[in-house]
Amino acid sequence: MSQGVPVPQHEQRQITDEQFHDATLIWNYHQMGHKQRPCSAAIGLGSHDLGVATAAADLYRADLFPVVVFTGGNSPTTRARFPRGEAVHYREHALNLGVPDEAILVEPQAANTGQNITFSRELLAETGITVDSLLLISKPYMERRSYATCRKLWPEAEVVCASEPLELDDYIKSIGDEKLVVDMLVGDLQRVIEYPKLGFAVEQDVPGDVHDAYQRLLGAGFDSRLIDR
Repeated sequence: MSQGVPVPQHEQRQITDEQFHDATLIWNYHQMGHKQRPCSAAIGLGSHDLGVATAAADLYRADLFPVVVFTGGNSPTTRARFPRGEAVHYREHALNLGVPDEAILVEPQAANTGQNITFSRELLAETGITVDSLLLISKPYMERRSYATCRKLWPEAEVVCASEPLELDDYIKSIGDEKLVVDMLVGDLQRVIEYPKLGFAVEQDVPGDVHDAYQRLLGAGFDSRLIDR
């Protein structure tokens, strides 16, 4: 990945241009850049971001899958936003966007990405759906981690990653908190690095410029979403 990532102008930016440049390197790394194509089924990974369900609706209308599993219960960061559970709210949002009820399965128990994949796989099997290829829909900065997790837990399925087509500046505006977004980018990269050692995911190569950006942001205090190692 090029070092020369353009830095969009942002009138109210609270982070420095150098920090935004580093965050953009990590943002771009997190996205897999997969070409979208029809798959046997889709999984919409639960989170705080309703944009996952929006992306799922867009991809369904593009005839890229016949059925989507929305998966996720609650976490401390989503309980207030989605009191009935992430998957339930995702389903309601997708229905409002025109996805038919018969094209939606709901898995309301998963509490982490590994459970998202495992429980969705079990639900699809119980429903009698044969999965050769899987469209994995997540937050934009979670594509790589969800891919690495799925390749570990469901290696026989061909995985295509997708998310809302947003640039970092647009995503920050949608969340409304620059520091939080950068913390989340850093936290997900830590998981990409550490989870293979714990057996949760397959290894992903981290380019030197991305790792250097990660270290600089850690040193600058963007660390609220780290896991204990």
